Amino acid sequence: MISTAKIRERAVLVGLATDEVSVEKEQEYIDELAFLAETAETDVVRTFIQKTGFPQGKFYVGSGKLQEIKTFIEDNDIDTVIFDDELSPAQLRNIEGELKRKVLDRTTLILDIFARHARTAHARTQVELAQYQYLLPRLTGLWTHLSKQRGGVGMRGPGEKEIETDRRVIRNKISLLKERLAEIDKQKATQRKHREQLVRVALVGYTNVGKSSLMNLLSKSNVLAENKLFATLDTTVRKVVIKNLPFLLSDTVGFIRKLPHHLVESFKSTLDEVRESDILLHVVDISHPEFEDQMEVVAQTLSELGTAEKRHIVVFNKIDAYTYEEKEPDDLSPVTPRNYSLDDLKKTWMGKAHTPCFFVSAHTKENIPAFREFLYEEIKRIHQTRYPYDKFLYDEYTETGEIDG
Repeated sequence: MISTAKIRERAVLVGLATDEVSVEKEQEYIDELAFLAETAETDVVRTFIQKTGFPQGKFYVGSGKLQEIKTFIEDNDIDTVIFDDELSPAQLRNIEGELKRKVLDRTTLILDIFARHARTAHARTQVELAQYQYLLPRLTGLWTHLSKQRGGVGMRGPGEKEIETDRRVIRNKISLLKERLAEIDKQKATQRKHREQLVRVALVGYTNVGKSSLMNLLSKSNVLAENKLFATLDTTVRKVVIKNLPFLLSDTVGFIRKLPHHLVESFKSTLDEVRESDILLHVVDISHPEFEDQMEVVAQTLSELGTAEKRHIVVFNKIDAYTYEEKEPDDLSPVTPRNYSLDDLKKTWMGKAHTPCFFVSAHTKENIPAFREFLYEEIKRIHQTRYPYDKFLYDEYTETGEIDG
């Protein structure tokens, strides 16, 4: 009997601790890279972190570290080497030539995950565009096996001709995909116009913080929610009714550190739901050791989208998974959020910020009723401002529990 089980690739991860990125911070990045690799169904065998002042030009890491990596991958049957930063076309060629293994950078890995999770024509087109834009400057390395077939002085060999042909094909594909995206965006803009009469709320946040789980709770729908990075690519919009008040709730693609530029450009139209929303629910995984850094990544991305002035509500999710380490009296190391109890965190600046904060668990539904009630009041306030003559509906519902007619 022939096994149909897919053989998972074995990989090592490589990162740099520089003058700007400490060893501890790079370890956090590598941990996230390992989660990305797991999402791409790849087994991480070992990680390498080199401490250096800055990335090396030829191999990204030093030649000594590269030799160490080469020895390990040859001795341990490693298929793939994944680097935590985007490699230049020259670095990619040099490293592959030295290691004789498949080499990926963080951008390639994220593009692969997006390609795996793209379900709709819109998402597939966006990912394909980003892939071609990333591939275009890297074509030279794909044709080095033909580069020796040179002609005489002033003549071009078949390898160069093949590269030029491929570049032209890819540029044509990029133009075609951009046209297709523009057409899809126009259709989606028309769809959004039909929703303008309803208050719109968007879930935003780092990837894998529980946005889809929270949406399923609020909308009583069944949006895909997995413990994977980028499980959601397409913006999902659901009509939700709390008490008698309808509104639109959208679940958007999650953000991440070092999100590839091409993906940001390709997915800008997907984030139109964020730009056009009345309220942003910034969902945070409070059980994550670096949740504050993740909040900064999201805040920076939202600022770039021009949404800084919108009404924000911070929703600290996964309180059921939160753990803390109480510091010993003689421990002189810096205090981190991990040293606070959940009650202490609620009393800190996060609980007293200028934006409302809620601490909930989408898994156990703790504090969800109170959050729904608060969200109802927020949406009601916007709706009353927009449609003042509907105010009696809320009063009547509060008293009778139903609407006449």
